[in-house]
Amino acid sequence: MRLSILFILPATVATAAVDFSHQIVPILREHCAECHAGDKKKGGFSFNNRESLLEGGEDGKVVVSGKSAASAMIQAIRSTDPDDQMPPKGKRVPADQIALLKQWIDEGLSWEEGFAFKKPAYEPPLKPRMPVLPAAVEGRSNPIDRILDQYLAQKKYPRPAAIDDATFVRRAYLDLIGLLPSPKDLETFAKDKPADKRANLIKSLLKRDIDYTEHWLTFWNDLLRNDYGGTGFITGGRKQISNWLYHALITNMPFDQFVRELIAPPNDESRGFIDGIKWRGDVSAGQTVEIQFAQSVSQSFLGINMKCASCHDSFIDRWKLSEAYGLAAIYSSRPLEINRCDKPIGQQAVASWLFPEIGQVDAKAAQPERMKQLAALMTHPQNGRTTRTIVNRLWQRLMGRGIVHPVDAMQTEPWSADLLDYLAAHLAEHEYDLKQTLALITTSQAYQSHSQVVTKGIDDHGYVYAGPRAKRLTAEQFVDAIWQITGSAPTKMDAGVLRGKVDPELAKQIQIQGQWIWGHSAKPGSTPPSGETITLRKTIKLDTDPASASAVVTCDNGYTLFVNGRKISAGDDWTKLAAVPLQTALRKGANSILVIATNAGKGPNPAGFFFDARVRDVAGKETAISSDASWEWSAKSPPAKEGRIGAFEAKDWQPVTIVKALGSWQQTIHAQAPSLLAQGAAASDHMVRASLMKSNFLLRTLGRPNRDQIVTARPNDLTTLEAIDLANGSILSDSITKGAQRLLQQHAPSPTALIIDLYHQALCREPSASELDTAQSLLGAKPTQQSLEDLLWAVCMLPEFQVVR
Repeated sequence: MRLSILFILPATVATAAVDFSHQIVPILREHCAECHAGDKKKGGFSFNNRESLLEGGEDGKVVVSGKSAASAMIQAIRSTDPDDQMPPKGKRVPADQIALLKQWIDEGLSWEEGFAFKKPAYEPPLKPRMPVLPAAVEGRSNPIDRILDQYLAQKKYPRPAAIDDATFVRRAYLDLIGLLPSPKDLETFAKDKPADKRANLIKSLLKRDIDYTEHWLTFWNDLLRNDYGGTGFITGGRKQISNWLYHALITNMPFDQFVRELIAPPNDESRGFIDGIKWRGDVSAGQTVEIQFAQSVSQSFLGINMKCASCHDSFIDRWKLSEAYGLAAIYSSRPLEINRCDKPIGQQAVASWLFPEIGQVDAKAAQPERMKQLAALMTHPQNGRTTRTIVNRLWQRLMGRGIVHPVDAMQTEPWSADLLDYLAAHLAEHEYDLKQTLALITTSQAYQSHSQVVTKGIDDHGYVYAGPRAKRLTAEQFVDAIWQITGSAPTKMDAGVLRGKVDPELAKQIQIQGQWIWGHSAKPGSTPPSGETITLRKTIKLDTDPASASAVVTCDNGYTLFVNGRKISAGDDWTKLAAVPLQTALRKGANSILVIATNAGKGPNPAGFFFDARVRDVAGKETAISSDASWEWSAKSPPAKEGRIGAFEAKDWQPVTIVKALGSWQQTIHAQAPSLLAQGAAASDHMVRASLMKSNFLLRTLGRPNRDQIVTARPNDLTTLEAIDLANGSILSDSITKGAQRLLQQHAPSPTALIIDLYHQALCREPSASELDTAQSLLGAKPTQQSLEDLLWAVCMLPEFQVVR
């Protein structure tokens, strides 16, 4: 049943495509460019850009897209006739390179957008620009519509038709918070009368902070190559920024501050981005952490791909090897020798940034100061490159294709400079509030119009805007939708984040239970010595895995917290409570909490450790875990390496001493602890999202990357592996089984009502008469678990379900 249904999908088989930039360009440069590149058109034939390649020469077509056998270029390269062979003199093209050229032609002549062997005189502007808006037409006053209405009129293209309410609601929900609207959401919106109800819905979705954050985590984790496990090649080779990123999104941190904290981290929570991945063993010069830094900051924030320029002067755009190493030297804490093609050239890199027109980094300054200077330049008011890059990414995410395409080729001319510049200037004028940009785009008539369905094989070069494009659900959106429909979401997440947002009312209800504790040196009449290090421990037992768990921790002066042998948190500033997510660390059964605590100072001084946690199960039952007299201490400390503690057999465990709290200590606790613990409770009634989980086989086959590299566009084609996994994969099958069991337990009033409700949930519409007949035949008069599984699977395999249409 399932395989027969799957075969009606318009699946395409994705194979390893030829890499134009690294495989084709070098061949053409070596063997053909002398006569046919740049301004040279021997025989009337040029391949300076893709358009000229397809135009052909004096004798007609030289290359036929998709047909290498019919392409005169391949025939000439393979010929042994001195009058016909190409190149006419010198080294012949090797067989393996001819095979690559044939594959390239057969695959449709992929070409880096904007690339030419001799570049036209286009250089993207650096400084921001606010364009003059055209007059509004027919009351379409959104600035985006004013720009695009004029654009379409000039191109003599019709305006795309508007979409209906149900399509809009589904699109807005999936784009802004990554979830399907419920049937109740649809019903409420349909009954809403105000003319601005769509704008009101967008505003309300952007206010759903937890849902917004946990959807956009996917976008940012890809862009900042952040993940919850190893890289696939080495575990522990990178430091997560997960908790910092979650906090930045849920508080809607201004984008300029967001960039500065990533480039010049105020603390360890956000520095994993610039530190990159520390690979095991020896690596090439292009994979050192310094070069990774240059590649990451240029790609993420400027839309510049520095990978070619990290090895040699790029042959795709204007960036030089010295410029890539100049960026790397800003980060480097050691002298950095330039390597060309992995070989040292005897020159030292000089710390410098790419656009000195607005300022330059002081190469002689200390590394932390250089990083601050770079962060300031990256967010300089006169640096329009950073704002253009992020609004282009958001436009691509919502509308299916960038204003500059690809989004990492910001040297390419945009199809509408006015639209790109307006969005960038609008972001800066609205205090770098990304939600304002999302609202501006989604409230436009352009966003709320019919989408184009672009199929594989369509030649997208010479693109002209004609409306938004349908987008496949991301792996996370697809899995979240399945979990919504089936009620099969996990109760435990993998991301080490403190979920939720502070709830002031809940904070007022929280009673702090923790006490300050230390070893015997803190007994009345004595004062702990400076430099003393002790170990504190507590074992707790949980009846179930936690649905949510968080703690507040501090120590005068420093601590390292381990839960079940794994390092969870560390700090050395007792004036700031650390909010620590514990859900991923705690488990059903016995749990060990161990703390290495240290007193600082120049002489004897007060010392104390404070811990207060709240653990909630799926039923909402709350358990408090607090530092109190039941804890124990030891004068010995366990060995710790790579985030874990080693074997530890101390025999001097004794009850802790309750320390009389200093007034300053208590001020810190009462000012910060209730709100932080309330934050941990706020998300307990929200479904765990796929963005909070480690990747599994289903997520990987649906296109989730392992994030060894920055990813700015996921594949849009259905692969053979994906088709097989969707048909027979155990992960999806388990979710559908749970969904069928839940539906049977709900005792739906009739099979017809069940079918209609499923279509409302999955597709936001009623089933057609033929769909209803087919589904009724599938279920029968008395649905069984198996028939329900088949119906759920069939609906979720519909192409309509799998796209944001």
